[in-house]
Amino acid sequence: MNPVTPRKPAHIAMFSIAAHGHVNPSIEVIRELVARGHRVSYAIPASFAEKVAETGATPVIYTSTLPTDGDPEAWGTELIDNIEPFLADAVQALPQLAAAFEGDEPDLVLHDITSYPAIVLARRWGVPGVSLSPNLVAWEGYEKEVGEPMTAPLKATERGRAYYARFRAWLDGNGIPDDSDHLIGRPRRSVVLIPKALQPNADRVDESVHTFVGACQGDRREQGTWQRPDAARGKKVVLVSLGSTFTKQPAFYRACLDAFRDLPDWHVVLQIGRFTDEAELGEVPANAEVHRWVPQLDILRQADAFITHAGAGGSQEGLATGTPMVAVPQAVDQFGNADMLASLGVARHLPMERATADALREAVLGLVSDPEVAARAAELRAQTAAEGGTRQAADLIEAELSDPRPMVRA
Repeated sequence: MNPVTPRKPAHIAMFSIAAHGHVNPSIEVIRELVARGHRVSYAIPASFAEKVAETGATPVIYTSTLPTDGDPEAWGTELIDNIEPFLADAVQALPQLAAAFEGDEPDLVLHDITSYPAIVLARRWGVPGVSLSPNLVAWEGYEKEVGEPMTAPLKATERGRAYYARFRAWLDGNGIPDDSDHLIGRPRRSVVLIPKALQPNADRVDESVHTFVGACQGDRREQGTWQRPDAARGKKVVLVSLGSTFTKQPAFYRACLDAFRDLPDWHVVLQIGRFTDEAELGEVPANAEVHRWVPQLDILRQADAFITHAGAGGSQEGLATGTPMVAVPQAVDQFGNADMLASLGVARHLPMERATADALREAVLGLVSDPEVAARAAELRAQTAAEGGTRQAADLIEAELSDPRPMVRA
């Protein structure tokens, strides 16, 4: 679509949480909006303020009670453990955010899918609200097929009923009549920051609400670059990464090293994150390098295979670079992503309990030797690039600034 430029630069407010998987997808979109002359205020906890400021946006700092990437076990193991913290955080964050913007209300609200206060504030201010979704969205029939079966057992428990009662009371207190599940899952407008290929039942997604723009990656220069070591010249490269949170997996990392230990024509780049001590890996073979963090996208542009947890970010980076993947999911949406990648013909889904050295080696070698995988990866790479990425996302947001439809005030 052609960009729709407002008559004057707008004040845009973005709201997110302190998690890499929720901030990173929006960063290049924010940078682009600033470059187009808009003033962007980005509400975020202090730990991500510097990352936000690098885009040219102004960090608006608020205090969050959510567990951080550094404490993944604090999220618990059950559905109720996962969702209660978001409501508790929304209740305490809303007054902070309302006060921070008092007298400087924005012309448009952008928000991550986890930022419930942003939805309330957009309605209170009577301005457009646009969801920037870093993962899959609801399709027509989602509630019956997925939502209700998932939440029905929860609503039958005392703890679950108390959660929904608290949510209802909070919404009522803010003049929001919507059902909580509908409020979160059915945004007014949504820019989806993943390739359409990763979306289940994409043919049943309402495209008048949700627009897929694919990966918004930028050049990532701030993450550094990776250079193939001299010892790896002419070798195939496999990157191993489980992201930033579920990385306390020394046995898995040992299996990855053992899988390629006796394959001299392969070079392994292993990211272990913050929770595994390198000493737990044992002897690192000569054809491997181990790091806490790596410039993932830069390596994927040079890699032949990717062993990943199938998070939203890694999945789309694998598609955008045409890199065959072995998906070893760890939590939440990663299992669905792993199945989707496998169904697309560019990955193997290998459950963690079966991720032995032999199984990992067999999966990687099978992928890179299959011409159909290579052809499908190239096709999806081109398809992802055609979705428009950062510029398309910014065009869609600017179109909302010019939308004459009246906004509903809470």
